Amino acid sequence: MQPFELPEFYTPYPARLNPNLEQARLHSKAWAYEIGIFAPQEGTGLVIWDEDTFDADDYALLCAYTHPDCVAPELDLVTDWYVWVFFFDDHFLETFKRSGDVAGAREYLDRLTGFMHMDSLATPAEPSNPVEAGLADLWARTVPIMSAEWRRRFADTTRDLLLESLWELANITEARIANPIEYVEMRRKVGGAPWSACLVEHAALAEIPAAITGTRPVRVLTDTFADGVHLRNDLFSYQRETESEGEVNNAVLVAERFFNVDPQTAANIVNDLLTSRLQQFENTAVTELPSMFEEYGLHALHRLRVLAWVKGLQDWQAGGHEWHLRAGRYMNDGADTSAKSATEEPWFVTPTGLGTAAGRLSTAFGGGRMQSFTHVPYQPVGALTLPPIYIPFTARLNPLLDAARRQANEWAGAMGMLDSLPGIPGSGIWDEERLAGFDFPLCAAMLHPDANGPELDLSSQWLTWGTYGDDYFPTLFNATGDMAGAKVFNARLSLFMPLDLTPTPPPLNAVEAGLGELWRRTALPMSAGARCRFRTAVEDMTGSWLWELANHIQHRIPDPVDYFEMRRKTFGSDLTISLRQLTPGRELAAAIYRTRPMLRLASAASDCGCLVNDIFSYRKEIEVEGELHNAVLVLQNFLGLDAQRASEVVADLIASRVRQFEHIVATELPGLYDELDLDEATRAVLRGYVEGLQDWMAGILRWHQASTRYQDAKLRPSPPSTAARLLSGPLGLGTTGARILQSRKKPLHLVEDGSVVASRERW
Repeated sequence: MQPFELPEFYTPYPARLNPNLEQARLHSKAWAYEIGIFAPQEGTGLVIWDEDTFDADDYALLCAYTHPDCVAPELDLVTDWYVWVFFFDDHFLETFKRSGDVAGAREYLDRLTGFMHMDSLATPAEPSNPVEAGLADLWARTVPIMSAEWRRRFADTTRDLLLESLWELANITEARIANPIEYVEMRRKVGGAPWSACLVEHAALAEIPAAITGTRPVRVLTDTFADGVHLRNDLFSYQRETESEGEVNNAVLVAERFFNVDPQTAANIVNDLLTSRLQQFENTAVTELPSMFEEYGLHALHRLRVLAWVKGLQDWQAGGHEWHLRAGRYMNDGADTSAKSATEEPWFVTPTGLGTAAGRLSTAFGGGRMQSFTHVPYQPVGALTLPPIYIPFTARLNPLLDAARRQANEWAGAMGMLDSLPGIPGSGIWDEERLAGFDFPLCAAMLHPDANGPELDLSSQWLTWGTYGDDYFPTLFNATGDMAGAKVFNARLSLFMPLDLTPTPPPLNAVEAGLGELWRRTALPMSAGARCRFRTAVEDMTGSWLWELANHIQHRIPDPVDYFEMRRKTFGSDLTISLRQLTPGRELAAAIYRTRPMLRLASAASDCGCLVNDIFSYRKEIEVEGELHNAVLVLQNFLGLDAQRASEVVADLIASRVRQFEHIVATELPGLYDELDLDEATRAVLRGYVEGLQDWMAGILRWHQASTRYQDAKLRPSPPSTAARLLSGPLGLGTTGARILQSRKKPLHLVEDGSVVASRERW
């Protein structure tokens, strides 16, 4: 019996079938024989696949559904890739997962990466098994027509799905079930859908321009596509993986254990998340791609390629679903598996393609889409009972705190952070009383308990600046929805962080003044690499304010996954964590910092701080500021919970991330020391970094408990927030038009001598 009934899936795109299916079936079976996939494995005699298994899984059908428009030779190539990747998955299961042979698995995976050369004329090593033989053959047939940039990206995604199998293997060996945030992020890499997204570029002749591959819209489209593919697969494969394979890496099982619910309820939660990710894909394609095209000045041909790639990802989602309904590999009893013609259409005609989901009444309001837009801002929410928060590290206090307090308050006043906004008397965002109560130096004194006086001053003032900017930006832009002005404001901030320390333009406001002053003191003693990384951390934080503004303009509560991943940037986690490394001798080498255990360690710690803030700031943000970006609200909306229960789920997420942090320190870092053959001095720096993250988590919690910023008795809207709300006109879904005249009265931004500037009246 199936452990649960398959939920009702959100399927907004029609599945179509490539007419070259039968040829691909014949070709892929012949290729599998040629590579040795059906042969007994050398040394064990084990047969991973036989011909009956191959026919039942029907990977040619998968590829004919997921790539309905490509020509026959391309469909053959793509099908061979999927035969290879599924065979690798089963071969790795039988050879290493079942035996728990971690050392053998690492050696096996290291050899595989050697078959992906950036130079298409390079000669690979001699293959020793069908997986190696298949990869060598496919790589040589695939990369010649693609750019070096695409080859690098495709090799990276292939390497991820190979190497992250070690993460799966470790979880199986330890009988460890991942937490939800960790699972979604890691499943992307090991599941291979970003790899599939690269293959879509090849199959659709739609290589993405290199200039935009690192942008948020492309990243989110890739990630949401991957999450949709993987969450769907986890629903269909739950029974096979948990009952036959001893697998613990499955989203349904993760939800089952984290929420302590039965499999059916867990499956429904996973399906809701799948729906939310597909709708995030649609939202990104419609609202973020057009402005990105303009900002990067993309040629019309490049725009068409990007849109063809997006359409290819939609085809993949639709076709992948149809294949899961039919493949013998998965749980699909009772599913509609009736054959459909490639040209069969419904009796009524509905629009299809990019941006047309709203034209289909059956899906326009499905999956809770509208509930993300119906939140009423500024509604009274009352006080929450703070749930227990598991952060087992002890906060330490820097003895130089009092001096840092005096310096920080004087510095904020000198930068203009206590002044009224220009032209609006009495409109100061902060005053001396509020600033003293916020007590940012107390936070810095716990984040950096061993810093000397100048280091503690610098840390205290960066925290002051970042929080002031976080208050200043929504005061000016949230109520008016002035995205153009916000982008000008954000673009100017980079001018105050010159990597070569050249003079900066005159500041127009306290945010620019504070940033320029801090940058000069901070960047001067840094190495070139550290200076670049630190500026990126600042730009990630300030750039994320635009994402928040975009959601406010749409009056949209974010998708949960998008929220958790962007929250690290809006909270400035990288910025505040890296402040400790400003102390000489504490900087980690980039080669160490970029390793998988270290990246996961930093992400886990970062999420703890972000989510602590969301619990403490819930009433301030929801009731006083009309905010949409808070984990408690996001989970209220997504899971249909009241605020108190949602805050408890957030606390559970904090605890799960702390336990993951502890697990990485205990089990992964010792292996990293040995793998990189680190000397004792480097190991000491790394241990100091771990201690710094512990100080960071403990200090963030203790500061939230002590600061007046979140105390109910001190909550009050700042004067400009109140004024902006009163002057901005009606808010909410469908009211943008009422604010058009007001928006047109604002001073225009100008371009002078090639530099973007803003009229002083705005500030």
